Amino acid sequence: MPTIVSESGRAIAAHQSVLIMDVVSVSGTPTHAIEVPTEDDPLVLRNIYETLTSISDQNYQEAYHDATQFKEEATSLFSFGYISLKDRARVERLYYECCSQILAIVRQQDYVPDDLEDLEKFMAKIYYCNFSVFQSVPDSWAIDQLFPIMPIHRLHEEPSCRATIADLTCDSDGKIDKFIDLRDVKSVLELHPFIPGEDYFLGIFLGGAYQEILGDLHNLFGDTDAVHIHLTPGGYQVEHVIRGDSMTEVLQYVQYDRDSLLECLRRQTETALQKNR
Repeated sequence: MPTIVSESGRAIAAHQSVLIMDVVSVSGTPTHAIEVPTEDDPLVLRNIYETLTSISDQNYQEAYHDATQFKEEATSLFSFGYISLKDRARVERLYYECCSQILAIVRQQDYVPDDLEDLEKFMAKIYYCNFSVFQSVPDSWAIDQLFPIMPIHRLHEEPSCRATIADLTCDSDGKIDKFIDLRDVKSVLELHPFIPGEDYFLGIFLGGAYQEILGDLHNLFGDTDAVHIHLTPGGYQVEHVIRGDSMTEVLQYVQYDRDSLLECLRRQTETALQKNR
């Protein structure tokens, strides 16, 4: 609970809420090693590889259109049975590598051509986080409300990845792909590379109880654990720790009994074992 000083100099207590969530996995464009085409490979594969090796600051826009054309040509050739699935995959891998190199050039330019404006979002990774958009920040989905989002550790490292955020729900709308920028709205967020096996935490700020009340029990996520913290000179003090809903409690809210579910599962398992299934 930070302190805000009013015009009269009096200290006024103000609440700010932060939802802390961990990243569980990341997906993005393929990064497999590139296989150099030979004379026996399809012409479209050799053409897009030549495009890749010729990308420069002078021709990156033209190279993007050429690479896109060759990718579409490969899709058409595959549909008619003229190239194999493996060759089509190799073309797409080369296409993503072309886009990656072109994007690196675009980021250094003062002006981004209109046809390359969506390249940043197209090449962005997806960071899957342990939360539900509809439960914790439903206004992000419903009315495009922008919430400040950022990593809350590894702040001594430069965030070198561009990403959007997806939750763990089965709904494809469970994502955040609009973020606060200095003067506008941006489609990607700067994050650190995800290291499997290591914790990586993000914070969503200015959410709080109002968003959770709107979310109710959407996706059966229930309430998160809450910690009330009071900032003190030179540090902080934990005032309250409030336990959130367990999975058992959430199931009970919708008339499912944990013990009955386990017993049913036990019986089905024993029956399956007896029948060698």
